[in-house]
Amino acid sequence: MDALVSANLIWTILALAALAINVIALIYIPRDRKPTAAMAWLLLVFLLPFIGMGLYLLIGNFRLPKKRRDEQRRITEMISAEAVDHPDAQAPRWLQRVAQQNHALTGLPVVGDSSAELIDDYQGSIDAMAAAIDTAERYVHVEFYIAARDATTQGFFLAIERAVSRGVSVRLLADYIASRKIPKSEETFAELDRIGVTWSWMLPVRPFKGQYQRPDLRNHRKLVVVDGRVGFVGSQNLISRDYNAEKNIKRGLMWQELIARVEGPVVAQVDAVFLSDWLIETGEDLSAVERVPASAVPTPAGADLHCQMVPSGPAYGTENNLRMFLSLIHGATEKVILTSPYFVPDEAMIYAITTACQRGLDVQLFVSELGDQGMVYHAQRSYYETLLRAGVRIFLYPAPYILHAKHFSIDDDVAVIGSSNMDIRSFSLNSEMSLLVRGESFVAQMREVEQKYRAAGRELTLDEWLHEPAKSTFLDGVFRLTSALN
Repeated sequence: MDALVSANLIWTILALAALAINVIALIYIPRDRKPTAAMAWLLLVFLLPFIGMGLYLLIGNFRLPKKRRDEQRRITEMISAEAVDHPDAQAPRWLQRVAQQNHALTGLPVVGDSSAELIDDYQGSIDAMAAAIDTAERYVHVEFYIAARDATTQGFFLAIERAVSRGVSVRLLADYIASRKIPKSEETFAELDRIGVTWSWMLPVRPFKGQYQRPDLRNHRKLVVVDGRVGFVGSQNLISRDYNAEKNIKRGLMWQELIARVEGPVVAQVDAVFLSDWLIETGEDLSAVERVPASAVPTPAGADLHCQMVPSGPAYGTENNLRMFLSLIHGATEKVILTSPYFVPDEAMIYAITTACQRGLDVQLFVSELGDQGMVYHAQRSYYETLLRAGVRIFLYPAPYILHAKHFSIDDDVAVIGSSNMDIRSFSLNSEMSLLVRGESFVAQMREVEQKYRAAGRELTLDEWLHEPAKSTFLDGVFRLTSALN
């Protein structure tokens, strides 16, 4: 009898605890959170109260700690106070408004007199960075989500070693979790120490050292700046094309990327991203010693582009990249051509894309036929039918390549390239950087890249998609639900 009473008591306590968790979840989870994300979390907590609440306490906070957010706000205000705005008077009024929005959110205005060259060759982009580093006289700034020394990147590491030996200051930032999980990562950073590079982790997760935030809030940016006069931005990490991962090598996977080599005043904005991250991570302000103001950057030959760097991430009060992407798609009048390896949009993005089709625009999406991340791959596929029915043309980049490039073009004179995917993670959880460019010459280069994608891959049709196996579409739907947990 005592055992029965004890069992009933335990079940009563558990039931009351589960009820209390559900009530608390209803009060706190929806605060400052998108309805879809709130509903996903509430569903998880209601179905599995103890597990769901445990996960929410671990990864439910989608902003960085207040100290980091306050520092980012201070830096943004400082950048804005020093920036000299030169509006692009020839841009259509709607695009000027987008640039104004970006300036208000990031402190960085539009700058002209810049040039950019797209590089879609994996080894070629790393070699181009190394060649630029070999011209360095003052400083080199390097920031990557993943940095690794291997056969592919050996030339880059030799270039920074030569730079250090010439007396050039070389500084490097790498994401703490992403770079440390790469094979032989300790050897990479021991080599940096040997060379004499000054380096630091980004967003370290070391609670016993007082460094902790939600573990999957990562710094996903990729950039190189040489002497403030030449920069590189895009999707590519500093690592072998197969990421030195056994599972990728076994499947024969290779990453296809796109990098922009930029010159002119825009390089100062690329550098501003690095200098901000360096200050936040190390507490060291380099602006007086390793910075070239936009006004002092020489104008390169053939400079016909207006550019604006748009950093984003959980240190900001809102999703800077998502707001820009939506504004650009809504402003398009002829074409919207998107490339994203991980395409898991929110409702606003889906409506913007499908509405563009309904306005009669040519809308295309380039994605990989294969996926390297199962959950994201299935969540992405769950949107295909909606897009195809709306009139979006979807092109699949062929195996064994993962189309990891992140860019899109609007009409014939506006484009964006950077580190940001079109997914909820890049909109809310990752620190990203996106370069907005206005100029027909740049979009012409991007059109050539897009045509290479079409020639290499194939178009997915609605009829083909409707014959997908039920098992696959079931998984697509399940992982679509989990993708909203941010």
